[in-house]
Amino acid sequence: MLISFPRLLLAGAFALAVSAPAAAQTTTKIDSLAIRKIYDEALLRGQSYENLRELCTKVGGRLSGSPQAEQAVQWGKVAMEKLGLDRVYLQEVMVPHWVRGAKEKAEIKPAKGKGVALSVCALGGSVGTNGKLKAQVVEVKSMAELAALPAEKVKGKFVFFNRPMNATYVETGRAYGEAGDQRRIGASEAAKRGAVGALVRSLSLAHDDFPHTGTMRYEDNVAKVPAAALSTNGADQLSQLLKVDSDLMVELEMACQTLPDVKSYNVVGEIKGSKYPNEIITVGGHLDSWDLAQGAHDDGTGCVQSMEVLRLLKATGLRPERTIRAVLFMNEENGARGGIKYAELAKAAKEQHVIAMESDGGGFTPRGFSIEADPTTIKKMQQWEPLFAPYKSNEFAPGHGGTDIGPLKDQVKALIGYNCDDQRYFDIHHTAADTFDKVNRRELELGGASMAGLIYLISKYGL
Repeated sequence: MLISFPRLLLAGAFALAVSAPAAAQTTTKIDSLAIRKIYDEALLRGQSYENLRELCTKVGGRLSGSPQAEQAVQWGKVAMEKLGLDRVYLQEVMVPHWVRGAKEKAEIKPAKGKGVALSVCALGGSVGTNGKLKAQVVEVKSMAELAALPAEKVKGKFVFFNRPMNATYVETGRAYGEAGDQRRIGASEAAKRGAVGALVRSLSLAHDDFPHTGTMRYEDNVAKVPAAALSTNGADQLSQLLKVDSDLMVELEMACQTLPDVKSYNVVGEIKGSKYPNEIITVGGHLDSWDLAQGAHDDGTGCVQSMEVLRLLKATGLRPERTIRAVLFMNEENGARGGIKYAELAKAAKEQHVIAMESDGGGFTPRGFSIEADPTTIKKMQQWEPLFAPYKSNEFAPGHGGTDIGPLKDQVKALIGYNCDDQRYFDIHHTAADTFDKVNRRELELGGASMAGLIYLISKYGL
């Protein structure tokens, strides 16, 4: 027997309240219907997808400090003003200004035979090569392996960090985090041993020719050497050629540089709470992106979903009891200064924050939420899982909230990360492939509805 989707929803909701008092059953039914309204509005009239199209195609990549980042700020402000919110404003923040310069070039130079081009890009924050930099290569799979090498094996060479992400992990974010040290600190660790630069395997499970950028950092009082990412295909090719010719060389040319910090802004829009206006719920994504593509999944999707939360609540007539604030954070990718500034201003104003939610894992099919809070708070939120079961967005589990909302940790009861299916995310993350056409409309709109549904419940019941 076929069961209609709305009936399936109510069946799941009522199952939660079978043995509950009549008042609790009524409350569950009211909440179930309210969440149904949110999803209906999102699926029938959702605006996330068209907002994302505009951000990606009219503004494009939005690296902090760039003219495109400034355009994105103005776009976000206008877009939120169109929603008719109670307040839209900007928060000033100084951000880093790193520029990539001319397209990077790299080539494998064997002792004999023709050179082989490598797909390469500078890691964010790297220094340039000051012309062409040519050196031999030593391959390692870990920091420990690098530390164990004799000094003469490293000095004057490129250190080639070639540790793949662990493909056996079902949770791809775990694999990304585990492999990320070679990108973040590889250059400084190589420099400590006398290397002239770092070549890093892209953090991706895909096998292709797209190099993945991402932030790296230099250690104080350690020489700054260039750091570049190789595509996974390029890394495999270099590794194989090294086995045949350990004396081969790589020639690298990068023109990137760091300029003085510039002024930018977080974009903030809010709906005042009808009963508890001084209690604030923050939802956000980061407005900046890397410069190789349009920044669609990272993190245009999170920005438009956060804006959509406010629109969905207004469109369905579900006036929140607590103030809901959508924030488009600036500079998550290479400094997190927008999130830091937001938390600083909230603390200085002695604002009362209930929770903060972040969407920064792409705009794929919703799965649920990761919750950074004490066990009692997590358990309370898990009681709402049946309300989201019909939408397949009911995985409420302990986990990381998010980079931009992290600085709020001591000011809120919970940090909440919106989770979606991440199997494809790191195929395009930080690459030239992160474009609007990779986003599915229904998946994106379902994500915004999931976020709005949970925020509706928190606004109504608090924590």
